[in-house]
Amino acid sequence: VVLASMGELDFAWAALFTAWLANVFAAFKANENKKLMDTDGLKERMGGVGNQFAITSINSFLFCLVLMLITEGSKFGEFVKLARSSNIVLMNLIWSGLWFYGYNELATMTIKKTNAVTQSVANTAKRVIVIVGVAIVMGESLEPIKLIGCGIGIGGVFLYSVIDDLVKKFKK
Repeated sequence: VVLASMGELDFAWAALFTAWLANVFAAFKANENKKLMDTDGLKERMGGVGNQFAITSINSFLFCLVLMLITEGSKFGEFVKLARSSNIVLMNLIWSGLWFYGYNELATMTIKKTNAVTQSVANTAKRVIVIVGVAIVMGESLEPIKLIGCGIGIGGVFLYSVIDDLVKKFKK
């Protein structure tokens, strides 16, 4: 995915770093959620995976709220003014939040059925599919560096699947 993205002339290193950091925290969150799911008695106390995800999301929101206030707090009034004056901004904010929440709740349910590594590998495959799909829809060319990056991503997912199947056979 990195190779596929680096072909852009206006590539932003800060975007790469923050995306990498977000992925590290997402993997950490997935791993911790899986540990919680395997904790005896927790499911009965929480009422299910959906509630566990909701609590995790609330904790994440509160943590990010503090960071947002520290780094961007001075611009919050400007943001509220924009959201009130533009229905498009407000609706995009609401819909993107709902889709993001739904996607991540589904990812948490997927972790319950599989494991954090499998979900992370599937997430990599999703990114490659998005890169290729967007290029096709927008009529962009897929330069060799992008194709190599996508090929490495797909190859890694395929290799993981093959190795995972082999490990399962040897465990039996």
